[in-house]
Amino acid sequence: MFGNKNEDERFYVKSKENIKSLGRFTVVVDRETGVNYVHAWVGTGSSLTPLLDKNGNPIIDNMK
Repeated sequence: MFGNKNEDERFYVKSKENIKSLGRFTVVVDRETGVNYVHAWVGTGSSLTPLLDKNGNPIIDNMK
């Protein structure tokens, strides 16, 4: 598994991927809600948005 294992921190990195000539994509999980977010870092800009399933619902991990 990727990222930090410190359960005192609210967010942890679930996965990360560098895509040649495009940028870096990271999936970050909120430990309190279980919601997965995708963070895109391309050039000098970045964005963060909830990761959605095929029905448009946020992907939520069971945190128990």
